[in-house]
Amino acid sequence: MAQIELDGIDRRFHLGDSEVHALREVSLRIEAGEYVAVMGPSGSGKSTLLNLLGLLDRPNRGAYRLEGRDVTTLSADEQAAVRRARIGFVFQSFHLVPRLTAAENIGLPLMLAGVPAAARAPRVAQALREFGLEERARHRPEELSGGQRQRVAIARATIMRPAMLLADEPTGNLDRATGQEVTALLEALNAAGTTLIVVTHDPAMGARARRRILMEDGAIAHDLRTAEIA
Repeated sequence: MAQIELDGIDRRFHLGDSEVHALREVSLRIEAGEYVAVMGPSGSGKSTLLNLLGLLDRPNRGAYRLEGRDVTTLSADEQAAVRRARIGFVFQSFHLVPRLTAAENIGLPLMLAGVPAAARAPRVAQALREFGLEERARHRPEELSGGQRQRVAIARATIMRPAMLLADEPTGNLDRATGQEVTALLEALNAAGTTLIVVTHDPAMGARARRRILMEDGAIAHDLRTAEIA
């Protein structure tokens, strides 16, 4: 069973008197464990597609099935529950809570899910070890480097062990060496079975994915797998 199935997804926005046709009849299948790069020029619909996959937005028309379940029919609260349990997000600008330490940021999804403090602590400690952040556990975001902030963000995104990780320009604010480290972390998670979908303008990062979806004007212009790209 495909993990993600989009059928005839259409999304329109109104900006003042103008209508923006952000997604045009998008149909797509992504299997569990795939590594997909979504690419294309600005305004092509990449971020709208990612927001829709992450249940941060709803289509005007079409169906979205996640792990066989039609999530477009769910209420906002039901979608939020699916988002917390099954989907992780990594953003270019990190989106960490400034007043919380690295450990507290990582543990935030567990707290919001109602996991008791005694059960949260060992999971956060394990994440700090796995992401090389033990010595930065008590530091707040402004005391961390860009690479450390992104590692905290990835640890937070995966602390609930989601089935799918959505990354929007995850290396965009990082230097090349740090970006390569972050990419390696994301690819290790994918190798362990997490479905990884990355929106990127970076051709080097896009070339690492086993599948590239190229978008133009809200539609899928090309859907290329590694064998077809080579």
